[in-house]
Amino acid sequence: MEELPYPKIYLYRRIVQAKLYMDNHYADNIDLDNIADEAFFSKFHFIRLFKKSYGKTPHNYLTSVRIHQATQLLRTNKPINEVCFLVGFESVSSFTGLFKRITGLTPSAYQLQQLQIKTDISQTPLKFIPNCFAEAKG
Repeated sequence: MEELPYPKIYLYRRIVQAKLYMDNHYADNIDLDNIADEAFFSKFHFIRLFKKSYGKTPHNYLTSVRIHQATQLLRTNKPINEVCFLVGFESVSSFTGLFKRITGLTPSAYQLQQLQIKTDISQTPLKFIPNCFAEAKG
């Protein structure tokens, strides 16, 4: 009797399940083995399928999720070392280097930029209304 391969939708659901696991546990100390186990794949097969589905490796995706969450936390004026550990990094120096490589700014420069934007908005809010909205509403 011939065995049929898994339907592609089944494989895709397992990959999505692993992605959602990363989205929900980005701050935890998770590694490729944990994530691949969540999808019930060997880690090498999982890397291939994940990259084919999302265009980046699971590690790169997890890093981007962590950096995105860090940008959100830095807007709240939390200390940088606290943000580093809240999003799952173990070293402030590695966090700072990755953050700068991805965003183009150090975490402190990003935080200052966001503070300046908040200040500008509070002082001159009309400058931040989109032109198309201003023209439509007069």
